[in-house]
Amino acid sequence: MSRVAASSGILPLALTMGEPAGIGPEITLKAWRSREGMSLPCFFVTGDPALYRALGGPVQEIRRAEEAIDVFPRALPVLPVPLAEMAEPGRLATANAGAVLTAIDLACDLAMLGEAGGMVTNPIHKKTLYDAGLELPGHTEYLAARTGGAPVAMMLSCPGLRVVPATVHLSLKEAATTLSMPAIAAQGTILARALRDDFGIVRPRIAVAALNPHAGEGGHLGREEIDIIAPAIDAIRAAAPYVEIWGPAPADTLFHAAARARYDAVLCMYHDQALIPLKTIDFEHGVNTTLGLPIIRTSPDHGTALDIAGSGTAHAGSLVAALQAAGEMARRRAHA
Repeated sequence: MSRVAASSGILPLALTMGEPAGIGPEITLKAWRSREGMSLPCFFVTGDPALYRALGGPVQEIRRAEEAIDVFPRALPVLPVPLAEMAEPGRLATANAGAVLTAIDLACDLAMLGEAGGMVTNPIHKKTLYDAGLELPGHTEYLAARTGGAPVAMMLSCPGLRVVPATVHLSLKEAATTLSMPAIAAQGTILARALRDDFGIVRPRIAVAALNPHAGEGGHLGREEIDIIAPAIDAIRAAAPYVEIWGPAPADTLFHAAARARYDAVLCMYHDQALIPLKTIDFEHGVNTTLGLPIIRTSPDHGTALDIAGSGTAHAGSLVAALQAAGEMARRRAHA
């Protein structure tokens, strides 16, 4: 381990290869090439070295995570996970699903063992993994189960905005009908603790969005604010007495610049209520962070982009932001 790494206590981050036929390999190499200009933390890839050599990248295989520290300045460190067949950009291959999962498992295990400072996940193609036998909905649920099954929350962030949806991948109708006080309270409590412990905010400020227009107009446009959301806010306040929390507030007035200055994060009621403002403010630098895990996990806030894979046009900004975010969290945990 280098003197810098040893003195700071920062371990290299494990970056998974993700779907090999998508833009993951390209943005990984672009991120590594921007390492100095973007002040990126040291990272290594769990994946097939051939993916990055095919793109003309300087690649060096490693056997242990700690070797990445010496390799990173001159080459992309890769802890090999061989593919069943060489990936073709834009063309999915179910045969490679096992290697994709192995790359995730390896990064997760190294983080759990304390050999990696955290993990950053490149986008996966869920249908390919479902066809190969994956039974959980996605990355978040898979990592939660693999690390002990603790409750987790999905936080999306960009410069100036953090959002957590209380319900995630449900239809709008299902989100409204399944919304519950305990679920909102659980997500809000995880958010409050993460803002304090992982983001260094001593007294976090959380705004809670209403479900209905005009926050329900006192029950005339729906009673969810009265019967579900307000009691959940009280429960969050009781579980995390250090938090400043307010709402439920009309969502249409929560995201303009002056409103964003009043809080550190927004607890939203459904997927698009959270993601539309975030992606409108900064589409190319969004980061997905899983809160509540015993390890650090971040990810770019986009998919595999099979339609542009291999074209050389993929933007690495979201991956760069995810690496930076994981590095910041790792530094706080190391110094805690």
